[in-house]
Amino acid sequence: MVQRKVTYRLYPTPRQIEALERLRWVHCLLWNTALDERRRAWAYQQKSLSFSDQCKALTGWRSRSPLLRSVNAQSEQVTLKRLDLAFQHFFRRVKRGETPGYPRFKPLHRFKGWGYSKHGDGWKLLSGPGMKHGKLRLSGVGEVRIRGKARTVGTPKTCEILHRCGKWYASVTVECEPERQGGERIGGLDWGVETLATIASAEGVERIENPRHLQRSLERIGALQKRISRKEEAAKQASGKKKGFPVSKRLRKEYALLAGVHEKVANQRRDFLHKTSARLIATFAVLGLEALNIRRMTAKGGTYKRGLNRSILDAAGSMLHQMLRYKAEEAGALAIEADPRQLKPSQRCHRCGRQEKKPLSQRWHDCPCGVSCSRDENAARVLMGWVMERIGGREPAEAWREVDLSLPGEPALPWKRETPAIPLGWRE
Repeated sequence: MVQRKVTYRLYPTPRQIEALERLRWVHCLLWNTALDERRRAWAYQQKSLSFSDQCKALTGWRSRSPLLRSVNAQSEQVTLKRLDLAFQHFFRRVKRGETPGYPRFKPLHRFKGWGYSKHGDGWKLLSGPGMKHGKLRLSGVGEVRIRGKARTVGTPKTCEILHRCGKWYASVTVECEPERQGGERIGGLDWGVETLATIASAEGVERIENPRHLQRSLERIGALQKRISRKEEAAKQASGKKKGFPVSKRLRKEYALLAGVHEKVANQRRDFLHKTSARLIATFAVLGLEALNIRRMTAKGGTYKRGLNRSILDAAGSMLHQMLRYKAEEAGALAIEADPRQLKPSQRCHRCGRQEKKPLSQRWHDCPCGVSCSRDENAARVLMGWVMERIGGREPAEAWREVDLSLPGEPALPWKRETPAIPLGWRE
């Protein structure tokens, strides 16, 4: 059994929208209050509060506050758990010498939503056959009409209520046993920006063009940003404040339009990558990939590399690899990542193995052994040869148990984001 996310769009009535906004405001207030309590405990007592400490305090707060009592207690504990996780990540980054990112207070428009950690406690999914459409029952809101469909039917476990661009969503974690049909071919995939993916196999070379979803919307985004900038400057001059200036209805409308464009681009990108990865897994039984470090690729460069960094992020290589990995697991196939520091697919010749450093601008591979092909095709063929050597001619199902999918010194990447579990001892 594995866990998968199903996202439903909510269609609340005007009265239900008021109830949802009220719940979001209460959870935002709880987050800020709990964060302030942690800051005060450290400032005055040099004491770090834990999740269990704040759950005990929450019991006292609920006894004195009708506002907190009107909200499901288990969902409030999820908010406290998220704050605790934010502090855990903060201390982890401090130990590693990274930018700490101390947890901060959140205004209501930056508070995305809240969660529930147990089905039937504060929420219940009332979907139709095949978990398609239906209603979502929320404590204090009622039954809200929803639209959406689960690819694999399962048991609802947790739920997150999200507010994005003026729309409401429910992200439900489902425990299920997904099934997917895998292919029979063996190949290597080289991800890139000029061409999104170059796939080499015994049958030939296939190229998937980069759709460049963000590039097609840059003109619209630029026009909206200019209008927002002019309205912000006018509001700053009228109020005399550089920060905390009043935001007019027109300016809020511009913010919503800009957020809507970015949401559309993200949806287009995600939909394209889902369809592409599903088609590749349906074709290949074994696929060799190059491990990517997108953060390192886009960390430096300054102004002159701004366009390239934006294109790298728009191509979403990490998202594509993540989808290929979990879909390969569902299909009983293999999607193995090679360490580029050891294999060097962009510098190694796929025929003779000769290595030669190439600048990024050199897009063609010419080798004294007679090979002449594009840089991406050569890298894809190197990955195909590497993965064939790894499985050693065995059936993919047999090789699966022996292949080490982790890279040396690299942490495993998360495959899904779940609502934090709450210890049973702190549930009311």
